[in-house]
Amino acid sequence: MQPGKNNYKKSTISKDSLPIVVFDNVSFSYKGSSQVILKNISAKFLSHEIYFLTGESGAGKTSFLKLIYGALQPTSGNISVLQTDTRDLNIQTMSTFRQQMGIVQQECELFEHLNVIDNVALALKLQNVHPKKANMYAEELLAWVGLGDYLKRYPKELSDGQKQRVSIARAVIRRPKLLLADEPLFQELGKMGTSVIIATHNRQLVASKGNGEYRLRQGEIYHQNALKGSSSLTAQLMRMV
Repeated sequence: MQPGKNNYKKSTISKDSLPIVVFDNVSFSYKGSSQVILKNISAKFLSHEIYFLTGESGAGKTSFLKLIYGALQPTSGNISVLQTDTRDLNIQTMSTFRQQMGIVQQECELFEHLNVIDNVALALKLQNVHPKKANMYAEELLAWVGLGDYLKRYPKELSDGQKQRVSIARAVIRRPKLLLADEPLFQELGKMGTSVIIATHNRQLVASKGNGEYRLRQGEIYHQNALKGSSSLTAQLMRMV
């Protein structure tokens, strides 16, 4: 079941729109450290597409994602995300900027005192969406990720994989323009107008899928594959989780 098939309006993002993320000769080092985490990175991510960011542990994948959502700032170079220069962000504008994204990290930070459906629906309720409608959307998304029978369960009753699925549903319920994942977990989202960037070291997942790939080694891009057309990965990803 695709989320939002009946209840969500189709995204207005066009295939011909500007790139959703652009790295222009970006380098990054932590303040006070001589170690270069990322070096002279130039990369472009288009709307509606699914990308893999690959490389061994310590290659810089997590720092790459943090630069995209503004948790880190580049030491040099420029980053444009959703047509916004991340250097222009401040405390006041950061919240609005991140509301356009969905972020799923390895550590699933669910609210332990809320059940599964409330964890997912909360983002909409905070935006003053009627609770009944928010729960309806949450239930639809949870069915999509295979947790339709777990609506009233609490995080402590779930496996790690199930928690990740809840995080996916929570990340996409607001129809983000950009979805970032710190581990493999997704898909079908390109069809919803959402760009997806997945950081993973799982080469089996990436191989022969026709998606864009940027491969990191010691903080530099040493290999990249052009897009060959988006493909549905939902079934395989759900089996993996």
